[in-house]
Amino acid sequence: MDNGYFKLATHSLPKDTQVFQFLQNLPEKVTMASPAINVMTDLRRVKAVTVSSDLSIDSALQKMISEGVRLLLVTTSDGAVIGAITAHDILGEKPIRLISQEHIPHSEIQVAHVMTPRNQLEALDMEDVYQASVGDVVEVLREARRQHALVLDRSTEATGPLVRGIFSITQIGKQLGMEIQATGRVQSFAEMEAWLIHGEMGMSSAVVS
Repeated sequence: MDNGYFKLATHSLPKDTQVFQFLQNLPEKVTMASPAINVMTDLRRVKAVTVSSDLSIDSALQKMISEGVRLLLVTTSDGAVIGAITAHDILGEKPIRLISQEHIPHSEIQVAHVMTPRNQLEALDMEDVYQASVGDVVEVLREARRQHALVLDRSTEATGPLVRGIFSITQIGKQLGMEIQATGRVQSFAEMEAWLIHGEMGMSSAVVS
């Protein structure tokens, strides 16, 4: 019986089929004079990667690796931002201090122990970002000695201020075609995976300044 619907053909999945990975359409190449918006990860187009504060740092690092990011926003169950955690927080000296000074076993170290809490986070204003250049953002990151900067959108009166975007010194460097250091050394995902596999035994060699 013809019900007016088009009959769609089905196919078996070819070998080596993978899941489509959405990538924000950022320009491949920029200069220091390019608009800053050209290097910002826009959370209207890319889903924010979040984590709860009670998650172990090993699980948080695994999430960074699987999502291909080095920063996670820490949120409550209703989505309120309470902090941020970076790969540097996990692979740096913070866990070592907790183990040696607070006698907290590595397996019990949670995101809450090493994250930067919300009241210590500084964010750029979206309206300022619209007027800024890539070089302006690089200078902010260098002066703050940070790998990342959050961008706050205050125009959303219905819901209140929202984290609208994220700047990453690594992403900016890729688009500029050069390596930029704000502070310490940016870990590769291979190094992050190695640390996760070797755990506490490999911790000392993974510490960054």
